[in-house]
Amino acid sequence: MFRAVDPGVLKPISNPPNPWSTTEVEYLEEAPPARLEVYQDHTREILSHNDSPDVGFSWSVNPYRGCFHACSYCYARPSHEYLGFGAGTDFDRKITVKPEAPRLLREAFERPSWKGELIVFSGVTDCYQPLEASYRLTRGCLEVCAEYRNPAGIITKSPLIERDLDVLQALAKVADVGVTVSIPLWDREHAHAVEPHVASPQRRMQIVERLAAAGLDVGVNVAPMIPGLGDEDIARILEAAAAAGARRAGFVFLRLPGSVAPVFEQRLREKLPLRAERVLARVREARGGKLYDSRWAVRGRGEGRYAEAARALFESTARRAGLATGCMGGDDSTTFRRPDRPGRQLPLL
Repeated sequence: MFRAVDPGVLKPISNPPNPWSTTEVEYLEEAPPARLEVYQDHTREILSHNDSPDVGFSWSVNPYRGCFHACSYCYARPSHEYLGFGAGTDFDRKITVKPEAPRLLREAFERPSWKGELIVFSGVTDCYQPLEASYRLTRGCLEVCAEYRNPAGIITKSPLIERDLDVLQALAKVADVGVTVSIPLWDREHAHAVEPHVASPQRRMQIVERLAAAGLDVGVNVAPMIPGLGDEDIARILEAAAAAGARRAGFVFLRLPGSVAPVFEQRLREKLPLRAERVLARVREARGGKLYDSRWAVRGRGEGRYAEAARALFESTARRAGLATGCMGGDDSTTFRRPDRPGRQLPLL
C-alpha cells in the first residue's frame, strides 16, 4: 500500500513514456512543476536477493525507492515504472519509503534460514538521500546489523552518512563493514549538470577522509564512468581518494537501460550541449553502435578500444595509488549471532 504524505517543488514534470502504462499524459500548456511526494510502502519483506553475476553481492536492503538526488544516469529509473510512475521527474520526486524496514530486517535475521551473509545498502537508490535525515531508516537497519553482528556494505554519495559514524564504528567492532562513496566526476560543473542534487565531488571526498580517519574501511566508485566526460577525471579522483585514506576503488562503465537513455540524453543536451554529441558518440562506440548492451559481463564494462583504454587507465592509476580494485566483501559467514534473549536455546558447541 502507498500513501502520499508531503509535497514540495522542483522543475516541470518530464517523463519518458511508461511501457507498462495504458495511458499517457500530454500537457496542452507548460507542464506543471514536479512536486515532492512521499509514499509509504508497507512491504512485508525488506531483503532483496540478487543473482546477477555483474553485481558483487547477493543481498541488499533498499529503504527507499526513487531518489531526490536526481542523477540523470541512474540505472534504477525503470524500476519506478513498475509502480505506475515515470522514470524522469517522477523518479526524482515521487519517492517511496519503507517505514518498517528495521523491524522487517530484524525479523529476517531471526529466521533459521538466514546465515549472516553480507548485506548492501542499497542495491538500487541511495540509502542516505535527504529523506533519511528525518526517517532514519538506514540508521535503524544498521543498528540491527550491529545487534546481530551481520556484515554490511554501504554505497552512497551523501555526507549524511557522517551522522551515523557512531553506529558504523559499533558495527565495525563486531562485523565487517565497508563504505563506498560514488564519485564519477571531479569537475564541479559537469557533476552538477548530471547529478543536480548531490554534494560536490570535493565534498564527497571529505566523506572518505572523515570515515577513514575514524578507522573505517572506505573506498570510492568511479561509477558510472561517463565516456567523453568522466574519463578525464579518473586519475584525479583516484589520487585524491588515496590521499584521503581510501583503501579500494571500483569502476563501472555507464549503463543506460530502457528509459534511462532518453532521460540522460535530454538532460545532457540541456545542461552540457557542447559535450552531448561527444558523450553519446563514445557511448555508442563502446556499445556496438547502441546506447546500451544488456549482456552480462559486458553491460558494466563496455567493449572496444575506448572502453578498454578507460578501464586500463583506472586499473593502472589505482595500482600506482595503492588502491585495491574489485567488489566490497569479506568473510561474511563467521560473525553473525542472534542476541541472547529470555527463553532462547543457546546453540550447541
